[in-house]
Amino acid sequence: MTDLDDKCLDTFPLWLRSLGEDVEAVLAAAEVPGLDPDVKRQLVAGVNYLFKSLDLIPDGIDDIGYLDDAFVLRVVSSQVPRDALAPGGDDRMAAVAALAEQTGLVTEFLGEETFERLIRYVRDLRASSARGRSVEDILGSAEVWREFASEVRSFSRSYESPAFSREEKNLFKLRAFFVAKLPK
Repeated sequence: MTDLDDKCLDTFPLWLRSLGEDVEAVLAAAEVPGLDPDVKRQLVAGVNYLFKSLDLIPDGIDDIGYLDDAFVLRVVSSQVPRDALAPGGDDRMAAVAALAEQTGLVTEFLGEETFERLIRYVRDLRASSARGRSVEDILGSAEVWREFASEVRSFSRSYESPAFSREEKNLFKLRAFFVAKLPK
C-alpha cells in the first residue's frame, strides 16, 4: 500500500461523514448576496449534482457511492475565483475555500488526466438537470429555489454516511468508476 493509498483511506471516510454539512455549506455560499452570477451558477450546479439519478457512481454502491458527490463539491469549490474566497468576504465562503483546498488529494488520487476530465464534467454540470430542474430553473424562480434549498437541507438532515472499509479494493473501484464513466 502506498502513502497516497493510506492518505485516501484515512481521508475519504471523513469526506463521506461531512457530505451533508459540505453540501449545505456550498448551498449557503450560493446564497451570499451580491455573489457573481457565474459563481452562483457553478455552486448550484455542484449542489444539484447530488440529486442526479445517473451520476458517476450510483449512490447505493457500498463504501463509495457518495464519494463522487464529495469529489464534485470539492472540484466545484476549487473553480471559485480566489477573490470570491478572500478573507474579509462573507464567512459562508470560508467553507468553500476549505473544500477547494482539499482538491489536491482528488488530483493525486485520480491522476492529472482523469482529474482534467472531472473538471470538464463538473463545468458541464451547469447545463444539466436533476429531478427535472436545470440550474437555470433553480436560479430563475424564487419558488424553485426554495424547493431546491429545502430538498438540500432535507438531504443534509437525513443523510447517513455509508461505511467505508479501509481496503485498497475500495480505492481501485472508486478510481475505476471515474476512469470509465467520465467523458473523454
